Amino acid sequence: MIIFFLILGLIFLIAGAELLVKGSSRLASSFGISPFLVGLTVVAFGTSSPELAVSVKAALSNQASIGLGNIIGSNIFNILFIIGISAIIRQLFVTKQLLKQEVPLIIFVSGLVLIFALDGNFNRLEGLLLLAGFAIYMIFLVRQSRIEQAKPGDDFKTEFTLREDTIVSIPRNTLFIILGLGLLVLGSKWFVNSAVSIAEYFEVSKIVIGLTIVAAGTSLPEVVTSVLATIKGERDIAVGNIIGSNLFNIMAVLGLSSLVAPVGIQIAPSVIGFDIPIMIIISIICFPIFYTDSLMSRLEGGLFLGCYIAYISYIVFISSNNLTLPLLNNMMLYILVAVCFLIFIGVIIKPFINLFKK
Repeated sequence: MIIFFLILGLIFLIAGAELLVKGSSRLASSFGISPFLVGLTVVAFGTSSPELAVSVKAALSNQASIGLGNIIGSNIFNILFIIGISAIIRQLFVTKQLLKQEVPLIIFVSGLVLIFALDGNFNRLEGLLLLAGFAIYMIFLVRQSRIEQAKPGDDFKTEFTLREDTIVSIPRNTLFIILGLGLLVLGSKWFVNSAVSIAEYFEVSKIVIGLTIVAAGTSLPEVVTSVLATIKGERDIAVGNIIGSNLFNIMAVLGLSSLVAPVGIQIAPSVIGFDIPIMIIISIICFPIFYTDSLMSRLEGGLFLGCYIAYISYIVFISSNNLTLPLLNNMMLYILVAVCFLIFIGVIIKPFINLFKK
């Protein structure tokens, strides 16, 4: 029955996210909000609504470690697995705005998380600062959208952005939003409770469950959105959706979770010394890869996917409490740093290689 409610909760989370994204994006379109703003915010943040529901529910239930693992694990999963899979399907295109604006921002806020985590706890003040940063970012996007109103944001259009000739009624969209929120609340309750029960049964730490099962499960809306966008040829959406979702996870989800948690979010030393640095490193890796010709190749996608498989294998190995874990921690970090270095070198020499080919 626990497994049944885990699966049912996940189904409710995905269905709730789908209804919430469609309802909110169509409602926004009906009020004349630009496709750029709808695509970069409503769609990207809407697909992260399961992470929000699960993390806040976990924080309110004194299971904040699951919520923290969910946020960090989802960000790692989003970049390495989803972008990796999407790039393998088809080369990904990255817009100049993401390179100049969102990618540097995700690197900055990821580093900020590490700074806040150094004392072993996310408190309410730090959560409030993250939420304030999110509000400022939203205000900036709204103003930017008004400036660019004259030229529609084709880069961020998705199947969720409604065209003028297909606008449905406001009451129907409002109903979609209410139903979506209801499914998210119920689904998050079943999903978190089931995950905790499974962790206790197998004597696996809750942070590991959050980093793996919960993180991958709540990221399924991002998987569906990015893969479908890639298949349909909207390759910029695959990247924009993921970067937008990761920003939402850190600033809004982690901020709100820290705010509502009764005693803040306690952070395990392993998370501070390994998982958060991994999240920062892969965010940094994105910049040189995306910068090169504004494209991400299939080979680079395979590299991302391989890194995620290595990361998950390591997380599973962690649960065995092996005595060689400190050595493996250092090895994994050194390997990722080496990968970063090789990618930067590749960015430097690639123009010369292309020139030689010509």
